[in-house]
Amino acid sequence: MPARTPEECDRLFEQYMNAGDLDALVNLYEAEATFVQQDGQPVRGRESIRQDLAGFAAMKPELQCNVVKVVPAGGDLAVLYNDWSMTAGGQTATGKAIELMRRQPDGMWRFALDAPFGRD
Repeated sequence: MPARTPEECDRLFEQYMNAGDLDALVNLYEAEATFVQQDGQPVRGRESIRQDLAGFAAMKPELQCNVVKVVPAGGDLAVLYNDWSMTAGGQTATGKAIELMRRQPDGMWRFALDAPFGRD
């Protein structure tokens, strides 16, 4: 299911990650989206993003996303601030993401840039 609003991208990301549905996760990204890894290195494109998310999705973690701010940037762009936490294998990780969402020609929204550790 595609996202009808920028915020729904994060709600669906949470749902698909918790279910371990890698295909649905990757489909939330634009074809040439950028994903920023924890070490700050960007990867580009769905196949690279798939490789980065595969291990997490396989663990079927308990991910919670909390969108704390949405900044509309024109009619087709939005910046989201997402404070998230994830528990898997008895360990918990947290982050403060900054995400750029773009409305697609079909009206649905996708990640154009996802930086899960983008804010201090």
